[in-house]
Amino acid sequence: MDKNQLGVKYMQEGNWEEAAKAFNEAIEENPTDPVAYINFGNVLSAVGDDEKALKFYQKAIEIDENTAAAYYSIGNILFTKDLFNEAKNMFETAMKKGLQSSDNYFMLGLTLVQLQQGRFALPYLQRSVELNEHDAEARFQYGLCLAQLEMIDDAITQFEKCIELDPSHSDAFYNLGVSYAFKENPVLALEMLNKALDIQPDHLLAGHAKKLIENNR
Repeated sequence: MDKNQLGVKYMQEGNWEEAAKAFNEAIEENPTDPVAYINFGNVLSAVGDDEKALKFYQKAIEIDENTAAAYYSIGNILFTKDLFNEAKNMFETAMKKGLQSSDNYFMLGLTLVQLQQGRFALPYLQRSVELNEHDAEARFQYGLCLAQLEMIDDAITQFEKCIELDPSHSDAFYNLGVSYAFKENPVLALEMLNKALDIQPDHLLAGHAKKLIENNR
């Protein structure tokens, strides 16, 4: 097992110190390998040192400007800092450089949603789900985007698939409830809202929606 593989193994175990050590050795052994810099950056980002992580990602790009994963990793940091336009540019660059992963499509879609560009986000969220059918959160966000564009039947399908994958996803039940209320099916709406509240009793939106439906019956 080479140093990069060893570091990834330590990362998966949550052993950040040993992971950093392995990636540092990988860089010392091969200072022109961009992958080791990206991996080291990922460790730094995981422990909350985003500024230093950015330097490692940028170093990877200096070594090889086509290192798609570095652009994706920078995009993730920018997204968490609410720098959505800059994040969008990074995810798009990662895609142009060949990163066709479900995660990159998902993050680009999510960024476009934050930029109030739901119609543009939709195909990216859809592609994310196609590439990874078992990602409950991608299903949920895809459903949310569909719902915001008033494609309610399609949204319901995605929310249902989300709760199949993650039966504890209270927000998916809440949004199913709202979708059924929109379709004027108060019985199913209440059933879904009650499930959301069973999972998360302090779900304020579900509680509010439930009262509204009950008061209007």
